[in-house]
This record gives sequence, C-alpha cells and structure tokens, in this order.
Amino acid sequence: MDSPGYNCFVDKNKMDAAIQDLGPKELSCTELQELKQLARQGYWARSYALRGKVYQRLIRDIPCRTVTPDASVYSDIVGKLVGKHSSGSLPLPEFVDNTQVPSYCLNTRGEGAVRKILLCIANQFPDISFCPALPAVVALLLHYSIDEAECFEKACRILACNDPSKKLIDQSFLAFESSCMTFGDLVNKYCQAAHKLMVAVSEDVLQVYADWQRWLFGELPLSYFARVFDVFLVEGYKVLYRVALAILKFFHKVKAGQPLESDNVKQDIRTFVKDIAKTVSPEKLLEKAFAIRLFSRKEIQLLQMANEKALKQKGITVKQKRQFVHLAVHAENFHSEIVSVKEMRDIWSWVPERFALCQPLLLFSSLQHGYSLTRFYFQCEGHEPTLLLIKTTQKEVCGAYLSTDWSERNKFGGKLGFFGTGECFVFRLQPEVQRYEWVVIKHPELTRPVSMEPTTTPSSLCHSTSSDPADRLSPFLAARHFNLPSKTESLFMAGGNDCLIIGGGGGQALYIDGDLNRGRTGHCDTFNNQPLCSENFLIAAVEAWGFQDPDTQ
Repeated sequence: MDSPGYNCFVDKNKMDAAIQDLGPKELSCTELQELKQLARQGYWARSYALRGKVYQRLIRDIPCRTVTPDASVYSDIVGKLVGKHSSGSLPLPEFVDNTQVPSYCLNTRGEGAVRKILLCIANQFPDISFCPALPAVVALLLHYSIDEAECFEKACRILACNDPSKKLIDQSFLAFESSCMTFGDLVNKYCQAAHKLMVAVSEDVLQVYADWQRWLFGELPLSYFARVFDVFLVEGYKVLYRVALAILKFFHKVKAGQPLESDNVKQDIRTFVKDIAKTVSPEKLLEKAFAIRLFSRKEIQLLQMANEKALKQKGITVKQKRQFVHLAVHAENFHSEIVSVKEMRDIWSWVPERFALCQPLLLFSSLQHGYSLTRFYFQCEGHEPTLLLIKTTQKEVCGAYLSTDWSERNKFGGKLGFFGTGECFVFRLQPEVQRYEWVVIKHPELTRPVSMEPTTTPSSLCHSTSSDPADRLSPFLAARHFNLPSKTESLFMAGGNDCLIIGGGGGQALYIDGDLNRGRTGHCDTFNNQPLCSENFLIAAVEAWGFQDPDTQ
C-alpha cells in the first residue's frame, strides 16, 4: 500500500510504522452527538487524510476572539523573529517551562518548524505565561497542515477560544496548578486504590499529580495522543481528566503488589506511559476513560474555580518552589489525644487538594475545653472546613470531614436543619480504616445534574468564608445542583443545642448528644455507610480540627 500524502515535515518511514492508513476518506456527519461517538470510536483515526479534514473543520468552528492571528500574520512575522537562526537552534518560549518538543514522527525540518511556530505564538500571545502542553499540540497539528502558517493559525484558534464553557488549554500557572489540584481531587474520588499507592510511595503526592498533563502531552506515543486529541477537539478539557485517570488506573493495576522500578514514582509513571503499548491499546485506554462516571462539566468547573481561589489566597499565581508539602502534618508540632501522626496524614490525603495544602489546627478538644456541645460550636464557628474526630471508650476511632462552617446551623431559627455539601465524608480508623463519601459520587445514576442558577457568575462559583451571599452561591457539589429523587441523599450535617448529626436518611452516620457523652452510629442514605464503630457508644474524647495556611502561623 502506498503511503498517504504526508507533508514535508513528516518522517514517512516512522509514520507508516506508527499509524496505518486504512480508513475512510470522507465524513458526512454534522450532528455533535454523532460526531462524539465517531471520535470515541476512532472513525477518522484510521485515515491520515480524513483526520486532517476533520481537524480543519473542528478547529475552524471554535469560537474565537475577534482578532485572532491567522496564517497571513505568520507569514508577516516569522522572518523577522527567526532571523538568521537555524530553526533547530531556536530557543523555546519560557512559557513551555523547559518542555521538549515531542518528535511524533516529525523529521528534522518538522521539529524546527515547531520551534518557529512556538516563537511566533509567543509574539502574538504575550498574555500566555505558562503552557507546557503547547509543543505537543503544535507538533501534532503540523502533521495535518499544508504548511507552517496553517499550523500556526490552527494553534492560535485553540488558544484564542472565547467560549467560557469550552476550556481547552491552560495558559497560566494559576490555571495549570489548579488543574493539577483538580486532577488530584478526582483521583481521590475515582481512583482510591491508586491514590492510596501514591500517598504511600511519595512524599508529596501533589507533585506526582502535577505531572498529569505531561503524561498526555509528551509521554503518550503519537498514535495514542492523536486518539485523545480527536476526542478532545469534540468534547473539550474534561476528556483529558478522563484519560489521565484511566492511565493511573492501568498503572496501579500493573504495579499493584510489585516493587516500583525506582524510588521515584513520578518517573515510573512517565516510563509506564511512554511504554503504554506494552500494556493497553488506544481503544482500551479510551474505553476505560469513558467508563468513569465523572461529575458534570459544570461541577468540575466549580471545583477548578475553588482551587484557583485557594491558590490566589496563598499568593501562588506564578511558578515558584512550594514552601509546604501536600501532607502538611509534621511530627514535631502535631499532637492529638485521638490519632497518631500517621493516621492524621492518612486523613489529610483524603481531603480536597485546596485544603490539603494547609496544616491541621486544633480548634476543640474535649480534654481541654470540656464535654460541651455549646463550647464545641463556639470553638469551631468561623472555620470552614473542619475535621471531627471521636474516640470511644472501647478505643474505636471514627470521624467526619465537614465542608461547611457550623455557624450555618443558626439559619434554621433554633430548629435542627441539615446543611453542607457533597464534599463531606465520614470514616473510621480503628479497628480498620474505611472512608464513606457522598453516595452520589459512587452512584451517579441516582441523579442527573441540573443547570446552574441563571444568576450564577464565574466569580461566585466557589467555596468561601465570606459573609457575602453572592460569594457562597454555588459551592462545589452543592445538593441543589443535582436532581435527587429525595432529600435523604443530601443530609450532610446538622447541629442543635442538644445534639449533633452527621449524615441522614434512613438513619444517622453519627449522632452525638449535647454533653458529648454518648453517641450512636448506623447506616444512612447520604453516605451509604456501615456503622463507624459500636452502634451505641460512650465517648472518651472529641476533637475538632481546622485548616491553617502555613503562611499565617
């Protein structure tokens, strides 16, 4: 069979070995839903020529800023910018953060062309400050462009997308870092076994998750990355999270029970991704990715915004060496009557990434402040989130992560009313470790996301301790975003003068009396949990912990 019409940037011999050209030459579909299915099935992945036509069409249809640089701009500026440099010796823009140009079966001329295009993009987009994914995108697009100018125009259209609902590529360190935190949150919820392994083998698990985009944009072989990019152009950013989660699931499946190849799990994952063809086909990778029932795009956007806000509050908006580690529980300054340093680190690995950056702050201890629910509320109000720890007289240990300030209980006029969000979870540590999250996370079939309130604005879509109601309008996983069959699946936390309740519906995950003396636990609909300790118990100690930014100590 003759090679398809590769352009002058492609090494034909390498390309024939990497991607066979056996598929259809035309695509008549226009409906988005059908296009989505064809992309997932790899319809145009089998035809080099057809993939080029589809990319042209999909990128042409991206809504862009009014003034978006096109091919003619490239022709005007490339000579002035490149000058007498040979293209192979051109420096890469700072915003790629030392990312190398992946070869992707390009020849020497093609690799040089990628450098020229990146230099011209840097000239036309001075607002891009951090974009390590861009070399891989440009290298792939160059395959399906008639010349450098057309490739430049395609990349510019992706970068200039102005549809707020269609995020494509991170272009600042703030956006990149919050995406890494969001990915960490998704791993924590959807890949718990892999997350447990990452926590066990790495000092700073967020540093491992900070590599997730590199797995896709650089380490994945060309035939895999092209398949991911096919779907990405149709469905958007959420696809990237799905595929990275699937990679981590396969990595854990292969490595579970085996010693890691090095003491650097970050490098081990990179090696695994580079050699992924030994383990799984592109079809199986995408099949696994789309079998994960992720939150809606709106919910992920809320989580991303909450993470961005947390980074801004900590002053992390440009690349810098992090002054604190992900697991911020230090043996020398941590003391609890209920849990050990190791147990607290385990709990810390479960909390959302934006709070795992913080250090534990003891707010209430029954041994220090007395056995009083009133004093408990007094010590905890003004802090969001909080961690509740309970030790029974039988030396059982359980607790709850509570997303919302206890002062919210005052809105119910003295009556017992539930509040909180789906980020709440309950757990037990002794006699064995078990965590129970909101039932909707494990069983999304119980609900369908509903559209956001029309008054919602991007600046108001995140957790906040502000008293301004607009700032608190739509926290991540607020129950009102979900079309639940009944309220019993969203009874997170409640506090009255004579009792405190965590989890409701068909029972209570935790009930504690006003004297902090007795409690009970059982199954509840909200967390679909087993009893967290003996069903009726006497309390030996209660603690509440807050989350303190290291910079404010």
